[in-house]
Amino acid sequence: MARGAEPAGERRRCGSVVAYFMSAKFLLYLGHALSTWGDRMWHFAVSVFLVELYGNSLLLTAVYGLVVAGSVLLLGAIIGDWVDKNSRLKVAQTSLVVQNASVILCGIILMIIFLFKTQLLTLYHGWLLTMCYILVITIANIANLASTATAITIQRDWIVVVAGEDRSKLADMNATIRRIDQLTNILAPMAVGQIMTFGSPMIGCGFISGWNLMSMCVEYLLLWKVYQKTPTLALKSAKVEESELKQLNVKKESDMKPAEGVQLIVEKDVTGFEPQQEKEISCAARIAEPFITFRDGWVAYYNQPVFLAGMGLAFLYMTVLGFDCITTGYAYTQGLSGSVLSLLMGASAVTGIMGTVAFTWLRRKCGLVRTGLISGVAQFACLVLCAISVFMPGSPLDLTVSPFADISARLFESEPLPTIAPPEDKPEMVFATGMPSLLNGSTTPANGDPEMSPEPVPLISVSLLFAGVIAARVGLWSFDLTVTQLLQENVVESERGIINGVQNSMNYLLDLLHFIMVILAPNPEAFGLLVLISVSFVAMGHIMYFRFAQKSLGKQLFVCCTPDPKAVSDSSPPGNTSTV
Repeated sequence: MARGAEPAGERRRCGSVVAYFMSAKFLLYLGHALSTWGDRMWHFAVSVFLVELYGNSLLLTAVYGLVVAGSVLLLGAIIGDWVDKNSRLKVAQTSLVVQNASVILCGIILMIIFLFKTQLLTLYHGWLLTMCYILVITIANIANLASTATAITIQRDWIVVVAGEDRSKLADMNATIRRIDQLTNILAPMAVGQIMTFGSPMIGCGFISGWNLMSMCVEYLLLWKVYQKTPTLALKSAKVEESELKQLNVKKESDMKPAEGVQLIVEKDVTGFEPQQEKEISCAARIAEPFITFRDGWVAYYNQPVFLAGMGLAFLYMTVLGFDCITTGYAYTQGLSGSVLSLLMGASAVTGIMGTVAFTWLRRKCGLVRTGLISGVAQFACLVLCAISVFMPGSPLDLTVSPFADISARLFESEPLPTIAPPEDKPEMVFATGMPSLLNGSTTPANGDPEMSPEPVPLISVSLLFAGVIAARVGLWSFDLTVTQLLQENVVESERGIINGVQNSMNYLLDLLHFIMVILAPNPEAFGLLVLISVSFVAMGHIMYFRFAQKSLGKQLFVCCTPDPKAVSDSSPPGNTSTV
């Protein structure tokens, strides 16, 4: 009897394992992992390529970031509205194809530039090379817009439908998605970095293009499988939830004057027009539709009960305290090698995963809203180390140097812009193992006179800076998951796309401001000021979230051992309009 029971138990376990690997949830994870791996490789590589192509200056990289942020800021609501108005499968597949095709095309153009860079420098006084820069940035921007649509439809909509009415399952799925993000954040750049180091930038471009072609085909199939296994994905409500939408915004609308009434997005479908009148204004309506969508999207976002929480998350994007190209470039100026930076990025990925674990534990113990509050306090406490690092030995902060000295020299003193050096004068790209040129070109070259070489830079300041950045990732990712789930649970299905599109626009608006800061003050002497400004914006973001939490829970806010009523109740569906 016992021996017969053991094989039966093993068969059941094997069957459950097979069922999990064939489930819609796992297939969604797998597709997201492939998509994120390609994204991370591309984002890392394009930053390195732009720095290399523009003479080791961060200016072109900052311009690229500015263009990307500005595009999502202007088009985020329109992209979200497109997601809402079309079937889930069509949106996911279209955005997937556009994103991967753009990356493939961009990789091919970069390969051509690296192959024929000497010839491009001499043609039309370098204008052809400039046009190549513009083309690369434009196509990369299209890829980013498609990636934004993919993130909205998969991470903000599909995942909610797959989780069903179980909010604990939704929290676990959100945390798993973030863990995948953290792992790919470190592993994908390491993989493509090794290829470019031991091969060449051109080989790196070819590898990324080939990967995206293969990944696109697999992801397309996975999306179709998830869609088949989850029949509710085919049901997309538009008019069913109009009454819910009106109830959701009735409180704020009642505070407005009659002349300031809000016309919500879904009301465009129900406000009737006479057929004749529609014909008369059809042309003008088509022209005005994107602008109306943009306006209505931002109005609807403001009317959401989680508006302050979303704004708090957006303010965290106004920072140089992350592992983006700006902070990486600053680390190079302080003498950190590529190998050290890769280890630091690995440590940040580990702390990010710890943040996802902390989120699930805190949510069970204290509730969703309080989890965001605790995470915010933890993040800000860690970032205090970054503020202290500005005044420690080794910090290049110098208030006697104008933050605008570098850009004014380029614009008004006719200093020639850096270009690609010919192969005989400049070796192929080798990832830094020593101290490279400063952003403003003030450092002595490595092959210069030893007597003129700068003194070694003390590492106390930069060590404190990265210690604070890495430790803050625990609170950052826990807070990010909190706001993400608040948006998932409290935005009606018919508005998920446009509200999350506007949320992305807000995120990129603050991200755009941080790129503008770097463009205006790119010299290392001003980086300390950027750190202090960043910490201030993080503090303002968490103050906004505290106000949201206070309005949601009132006197129960600091009762930390009980889950939030209603907000984390597993009995109500994620798409309902219950308050937090």
